[in-house]
Formats: sequence, C-alpha cells, structure tokens
Amino acid sequence: MAQFELIIGLLLVGTLLAGIARRLKLPYLVLLALIGVALAFTPGLPDLTLDPQLTLTLFVAPVLLDAAYDVSLRDLKDNWWPVATLTLIAVGVTVVSVALVIRLFLPHIPWAAAVALGAIVAPTDASAATAILRVVRPSHRVLVILEGESLFNDASALLIYRAAVGVAASGTITGQIPFLLFVGVASVFVGIALAHLFFPIGLRIGELGAAILMQFLSVFLVWIIADALHLSPIITMVCFAITLARYAPTKVTAQRRIPSYAVWEVMVFALNILIFIFVGLELKPLLHRLDPNEWNHYLLIGGTVCATTIIVRIVWVMFYNTFVRFKNRFFGVRLPPRVSPPTFQSGIIVSWCGMRGIVTLAAALALPDRFPYRDLLLFTAFAVVLGTLILQGLTFRPLMMALRFAGDRVIEDEVRLARAELTRAALQALDSEELSEAHTAVRREYEARLTSAMVEAHTGTNTGSELALIQTRAIAAERRTLDQLRNRGDIGDDAFHRLEEELDWAEVYALRSAGDASSAD
Repeated sequence: MAQFELIIGLLLVGTLLAGIARRLKLPYLVLLALIGVALAFTPGLPDLTLDPQLTLTLFVAPVLLDAAYDVSLRDLKDNWWPVATLTLIAVGVTVVSVALVIRLFLPHIPWAAAVALGAIVAPTDASAATAILRVVRPSHRVLVILEGESLFNDASALLIYRAAVGVAASGTITGQIPFLLFVGVASVFVGIALAHLFFPIGLRIGELGAAILMQFLSVFLVWIIADALHLSPIITMVCFAITLARYAPTKVTAQRRIPSYAVWEVMVFALNILIFIFVGLELKPLLHRLDPNEWNHYLLIGGTVCATTIIVRIVWVMFYNTFVRFKNRFFGVRLPPRVSPPTFQSGIIVSWCGMRGIVTLAAALALPDRFPYRDLLLFTAFAVVLGTLILQGLTFRPLMMALRFAGDRVIEDEVRLARAELTRAALQALDSEELSEAHTAVRREYEARLTSAMVEAHTGTNTGSELALIQTRAIAAERRTLDQLRNRGDIGDDAFHRLEEELDWAEVYALRSAGDASSAD
C-alpha cells in the first residue's frame, strides 16, 4: 500500500510541475528529471525494481506508437536524407565514440557492454523533442527533421543495443550483422501486416471504452509478437503505427477518435512521469552500494559521456550542414518549393536539440540484472538524460532568440488552402440537396467560410434535425477531399490532423444537434 500511495503522490507532483513548466514555458521533462534526482537522495522511500523484460514494453511501446502515428510520410520523403544521416550515421558515430570513451576510463569493461552504453545514450527521444518543440515552434523543416530523427533513431540504436546485449550473453558476434539486416526488413513487413490484421478487429468493437482498451492491448500485442519472433519491436511498432495512420481517418468515427486521442495524450504524459520515478527509485539502492570514494569517478564518467554525446552530434550536424550549403551554392538547390534549404542557423538548432529521455532510461533499466557494469551504465544513462535535458532543454529557447531563428507558416498556409478546398467540396455536395430553409442556412454558412479562408468557425445555429443531416453530409464530403489532399501530397499530416480535429468536433456537434431535435419532436 505504501508503494501505491507513493506512486499516486508522485504522479500528482508530476502533474503540478507540468502546469508550472507550461507557465514558465519550460519543457516539463526537465522538472521530471530533477524529481528523479530528488527521489534518489530521499531517505525512507521504498525500493522499486521493474522486470527488465517489462520495461521497454511498458514505457516505450505506447510512446513510440503515439509519435509514429502523427508522422508525415510526405514530409519525411522531402527530408529523407538528413533524417537518414542522423538516424544511421550520427547514431553509429555516437555509439563508437561513447564506447571508446568508456574504455578509456575502464579498460577492462567488455566491448559488448561499452557498445551497449553507446546504443543506450545514442537515440534522441521523441517525447523530449516534442516537449521542447511545442514551446519554441521552429521552422517546419527543422521540426520534421527532429521529430523524424527522434522516431527512427530508436530503431537503429536499439538494434545495436540488442546485438550488444546478445553478444554479452553468448560471447560471440558471429552472424549478428546479417541477422540484424534480416530483422530490420522482416520487421517492416510484419508491422504492416499486423496493422491490417488488428485494424478491422478494432472497428468491429462498438462500445467506446472497449474500443479504446483494444487500442492499448493491440500496442502491447504487436510488441510481444515482434519480440517472440525475434524481430525488432521498435521497427515493427513504427510501421504498425504509420500504416494505421493512413487508414484510420476514413474509417474511425469522430465520436470514437476524439476521446481516443485524449486518452492517449494522458497515457503518454503519465508514462513520462512514471519512468523518471522508477529510475530515481532504482538509483537509490545503487547510490547506497557505491563506495563514497567512487563518487567522483562515477560523476566524471557520466559527465564525460554526456559531453561526448553532445559534441559528437554538433560536429556531425554542422559538418553535414556545411557540406549541403556548399553543394547548394555551387550546384543549385533541388528541393520541393515547400521545403526551405538548410541555413547555418538551422544547423545550429538541429545540432543543439539532442535531448535524451524515456528510450534511454527504459533501455538502461532493461539491462539484465547480471549484465557487466550494470550499475555504472544505469548511472551514466541517467546522467546523460539529466545533462542533456537541463543543458540543452533550458537553453534551446534563448538560443533560437539569439540566432533570430523564427518559425514559418507552412502548416498555416496548408491549412488555409485545405479549408478552401474542403468548403468547395461541401458546397458541391449541397448542390445535390433539395432546396429548403435548412439547406439555405447551411449553404450560407459554407459560402461565408469560403469568402474568408481564415474563418475557423464551422457550425451555425441549430435549426433541427434536417439542418444536422445536411451538415453531416457536407462534412463527409469535406473528409473525402481532405483525405485526397493528403494522398496527393498537397498537405502534410500536421495540417491534416489539425483539420481532422476541426471536422470531428463539427460532426459531433451536428450529430448531437440531431439527437436533441429528435428528442424535442
């Protein structure tokens, strides 16, 4: 009971700190990391230990699906090269650099353990990046690169992590590289196949609570199936989520989607709080086991590894940024009109946005109990998370202001374009309706919305069930057009989801009005 009360209390504290962070325009993950430090030094708290096999499944799977569901394939395609270099080259260089650094401090540490540490601290975190970017809102291209990197580098880093843990357990590296290549390709196909399997099942569930619960269960089932098949759960989950995102908008009703999104947002927020709580409580016995004379040694290792991850990222990103700008100057820019070319300022911003978070912590906690130097690796991983969140998270906004790096209006322009197209589609649908007072009222509303593309209000005054019926038909036409705009690449997923939410609320209002009118009759 005491442990339950502690977790409830800490969840409450985390929630209050998130509200404070929003008022101060700070990423709330910074304050959560400080909570973890406070818990590690607080006397009298119980020791909590998670099953290593459970950690990645419980904390990473839902967060990863939530991030992957919102990814824009069009924008990733436009920026595939910088995202790929960050996902593959930057991760690989970071793993090697961290492994060499830890071997300098501990020459006797097995190479497998050193590489595992590099893979643990290599990936930037989707939740941490999103928490920072929501506050500062950089340009759309920088946003796409950072979110795409934080999503896909989990897969590359955890594949290396998995291989390193396997080598530490078996003592052999034979066949690891071909196996990893096979695992990566097979995971893509399995993720897509599972999405086509689970999605129709979820649609058949009519009760809202059961349907949302099935969404959560499918996430863990996908992870468990991928793990049982010895595939990459990360790659499988990303492909599963991206496939769902392409089909769900036209199949799932607004009444189900609105509460589903709200529940997922709360769940991801709660998981971010819990992971820092558990890390703090697991660090507590670790600190007690440490010889006081080793404190300086541990802090030196943690600080050096943290500095290594930051410096390696800056060096690689600025090298790539300089090379591309040089190429563009002499050979011209070959980018779609909606994509701005890289600048020196954008390179600085991307290089400094390398916060680590839930994936690093979960991977460190997931190390087997008898893994070589497990305590040191866990301590170092937390030092990297804490250091990057505090140093980079708190200075990111002032850095953007110093560089005068302002955001753009790519999403807003796409939303305005899409609104005009949706309104025309709705008016065409209304042309097929018989003239009536309700028809005239709805048409007048859509014509007014088309006159000013900046108008965001969708619904008018409730005039009964006929009006609601006509509105729902017009909204259905808008949905079809919105889906076509995304499929053609005219708009990205950010604009798509913003307009999808507006149509959801308009549809819910129209259906509720129809129900009220029917009750009155």
